[in-house]
Amino acid sequence: MKKILALLALGLASLSSLHAGNVQLGLQTWTCNKMTFDQVVDFAVKHHITQLQFIDSQFDPKATKEETLRKKAILDAKGLACYTFGVSKTSLKPEENRKLFEFAKLVGAKVIVVEPKDIAEWDSLEALVKEFDLKLAIHNHGKGTTYGDPATVLGILAKRDKRIGACLDVGWVTAAGFDAAKVFRDYGDRVYDIHFKDKKIEKAADGKDVILDVALGTGAANYAGLFAEIKKSNWSGVMAIETDNRTFQNDPNQMVTEGQSYFTAMMAKTGQ
Repeated sequence: MKKILALLALGLASLSSLHAGNVQLGLQTWTCNKMTFDQVVDFAVKHHITQLQFIDSQFDPKATKEETLRKKAILDAKGLACYTFGVSKTSLKPEENRKLFEFAKLVGAKVIVVEPKDIAEWDSLEALVKEFDLKLAIHNHGKGTTYGDPATVLGILAKRDKRIGACLDVGWVTAAGFDAAKVFRDYGDRVYDIHFKDKKIEKAADGKDVILDVALGTGAANYAGLFAEIKKSNWSGVMAIETDNRTFQNDPNQMVTEGQSYFTAMMAKTGQ
């Protein structure tokens, strides 16, 4: 607790560090999935977070153009940006995927976060990347999921347009047994987004692994190594605070505030 309070004090003393160098701190709004669009806007303003990655229940790529522009006007008025959105569902039907790209152009997003279930979808997605000149970032979940092994992501990146990269979910890649710093380094210049999340694994009474989503800096993620790699590579992008913890999601205020403080401390520690 003392460590968290110290980090909190450091973070509150320097809110400007939420945009430090080329790295910005953002919010993946799955963290606020109990909230409406308007409530998320108020939450972001309260916490001085301008870079938002919306889920579709709050900002829907399939909504009418009029509704999308209405919400974008609200973001613009508050100084907020929908820098990306997702994790977006994709399809084997090119016309369905096109809606994501049209939405991205309309709101000014430069990246779309996706996790295609079927590898066959990549031909359609790559064609749209080229047509719209937008980036796609492949999101990873844990073991047993399509992109749970970073080698699978690397295999996609090796064959596809440079505008197709990775959304590195640090919590899930850690829970899958990988070192986030090494994965970041292996992806090279193809990391287009980071989900700023922490997890750890504990053993249940029956000996099975239990994955716990915990406060940033208190889990198993190698954030010391990751922030060092970010500095070394001069990475430019957004680290979006996210949690899968339902308790945190019921009231994300403390979790987000502590996450901001942890970000500030790690950036300062690595001289960024």
